[in-house]
Amino acid sequence: MKMTGNTILITGGATGIGLAMAEVFLREGNQVIICGRRKENLLLAQNKLPQIQYQVCDLVSADDRQRLYEWAVSNYPELNILVNNAGIQRQIDFTKGTLDLMNGDDEIQINFSSPVQLTALFIPHLIKLKEAAIVNISSALGFVPLTIVPVYCATKAAIHSFSWSLRHQLRKTGVKVFEVIPPTVDTDMDRGARERRKQEYRGIPATEVAEATLAGLANDEPEIAIGQAEGLHGGTRAESEQMFQRMNGHW
Repeated sequence: MKMTGNTILITGGATGIGLAMAEVFLREGNQVIICGRRKENLLLAQNKLPQIQYQVCDLVSADDRQRLYEWAVSNYPELNILVNNAGIQRQIDFTKGTLDLMNGDDEIQINFSSPVQLTALFIPHLIKLKEAAIVNISSALGFVPLTIVPVYCATKAAIHSFSWSLRHQLRKTGVKVFEVIPPTVDTDMDRGARERRKQEYRGIPATEVAEATLAGLANDEPEIAIGQAEGLHGGTRAESEQMFQRMNGHW
């Protein structure tokens, strides 16, 4: 896929992987629009990258998703790449019943329902274009889960399955479907949980994910597994079980 001259919408683009991708895509001569629910973060991103356009959107809300779609295609009819990047990660202990589950943001809505609805909204627009793409950000944890973040892992497994099915459905159109599979990345997505559980390894830089994504899109790699995620993505069931035990044996 050509990686210049595109118009790209990145959800959750104000921080972390999304912002790193925005910077890389801008560098290559693309127009970039980001969205997020906190205007202050969007303004900070625009201060860093003045070429960026932004829209405030709470992806938990189906109405906000609809408004985002309408605003985007109305103001940027040439928009040809949707990056479903927004996501959150929460520690949930199901031995406490619903206590952790109900006390915080809805991971299923943000991590899975939102990209599914946005994809459905944008496909009729994208399918009219000569070349277009949907880029879904999953995770190595969608292949081998970390049990302290069970809902997050499940949503990323769902994104993997969804991307696979969607790719097949769109195979006769000009819309390509990519899945980016990062390992642990050094961002604030977990909202300090790594520090609270004294996890020393913070992960790879978000810029590494962005550069690998750019290369993968340019090479038409449908599944872009990065760093340690390559082993989890391509491993056998026995290898995955061994990794699962190493990752979760002390929790």
